[in-house]
Amino acid sequence: MATPAPNDSKNAIAVAKAMLSTAASVTASVMVVQSVVRSFVPPEFQGFLFSGIHGFLSRFSDEMTMVIEQSDGYTQNELFGAAQVFLAAKQSLSMRRVRVTKSTKENDFTLAMDRNQTLVDTFDGIKLKWAFVSRQVDPGNRVHHGSKVQHEFQYFELTFHKKHREIVLNSYLPSLIDEAKSIKQGKKKLKLYTPCSNGAWSPVNLNHPATFQTLAMDPELKKKILDDLERFVRRKEYYRRVGKAWKRGYLLYGPPGTGKSSLVAAMANYLNFDIYDLELSGIQTDAELRRLLVATMNQSILVVEDIDCTIQLQDRKSETRATSMNPTSMGYRRQDRVTLSGFLNFIDGLWSSCGDERIIVFTTNHIEKLDPALLRPGRMDLHVPMSYCTPCGFRLLASNYLGIDHHDLFDQIESLITMARVTPAEVAEQLMKSNEPGVALGDVVSFLANHKRKENEEVNEEKVHQSQLVEENGGGEESSECELIEE
Repeated sequence: MATPAPNDSKNAIAVAKAMLSTAASVTASVMVVQSVVRSFVPPEFQGFLFSGIHGFLSRFSDEMTMVIEQSDGYTQNELFGAAQVFLAAKQSLSMRRVRVTKSTKENDFTLAMDRNQTLVDTFDGIKLKWAFVSRQVDPGNRVHHGSKVQHEFQYFELTFHKKHREIVLNSYLPSLIDEAKSIKQGKKKLKLYTPCSNGAWSPVNLNHPATFQTLAMDPELKKKILDDLERFVRRKEYYRRVGKAWKRGYLLYGPPGTGKSSLVAAMANYLNFDIYDLELSGIQTDAELRRLLVATMNQSILVVEDIDCTIQLQDRKSETRATSMNPTSMGYRRQDRVTLSGFLNFIDGLWSSCGDERIIVFTTNHIEKLDPALLRPGRMDLHVPMSYCTPCGFRLLASNYLGIDHHDLFDQIESLITMARVTPAEVAEQLMKSNEPGVALGDVVSFLANHKRKENEEVNEEKVHQSQLVEENGGGEESSECELIEE
């Protein structure tokens, strides 16, 4: 083998020195630029500047970076949520910063990837680098409580070699979503979401103990609801085939205290679905309503309680009158309120397809006050009457509260229940007064016999009295009496 000439060796050494010197100069220059930027450039612009520099340098690299943002317009990015769950399960001891949270009602700590931290994952021998990026964004000149409002913009960056792009898209990311779903279902804590002042949802843990086994309602009706829920969650492909959004609407109606809220909690516990509690009276416009509704996640229950009194959705004529009003002379702006048409457009219009496997539950104490447009199939598919307590419901309550299946007082109580209209909540209140079954059941008998039945008799007597007045007046006062009662 020939020995390299001395001149060739000197040239190679000189080239290496020049390359090292250039690299050192570039590195030093970059460090100086970063120092100057951090010192003189406002924080809200630093992210854009550094991302621009990173983008320029990436042109000379074989790496590719995918950006996974928290939302896509109105809708939440499913991949962002899956990445949060997936990466939290892959926390490594090498990470310097980890977010730790714990609810007062939970036994375990929750770990999550902290801001601006990185984590390396492997898939089929491919090295993938994750980074959780967060920066403050100034939304303009909005001021809240005397200080300028700033929003936090968060996203993940997934970096890998360009040649693995198809594997990442077709295999890695789908497997990440599937694994995240398995993790969530394995240790999912149900959440109850309520709207915030900033137009987002705020969650708290839902620990309601209601189940279908503990609900004091008619067994046949209970079975009907369970069968309907089971059929709904199994029919994803069916809904796609017939061209319908994968959602289901329920209307729960009946007097206060008949268990409407408990039924909603039982549905959530049975399906393992989160609940979004929508208070319509706190929403100003259709646009705000749409933004909130689209932000709800799949596999969830949207609840609008007391829809008959929360907002005047039953009066479509008022919308027609408002349209014809002169905004200048009347001081009325139609866009500054939630309208029935805007609400219905999300229930079964084009916006209803922005999500899958969702249940919408409406509750009301007065079904007769609702606009017929709200009641038709496709909006409220299943109407569930929540009735007064029945003998069967009482036996279930006695089992739940006292742990007994029979007692000498059962026959007497069941006979009284068929005569007096009492709610399960009223019966439960009596059962909770004592741990001794005999004493508690005695309280129920006393309540039914001396209070509720007397109240119902007084109501019936008043109806008879009104009928007698009408007959004495020859029916001439019927119209005015009815109008007086309605008022």
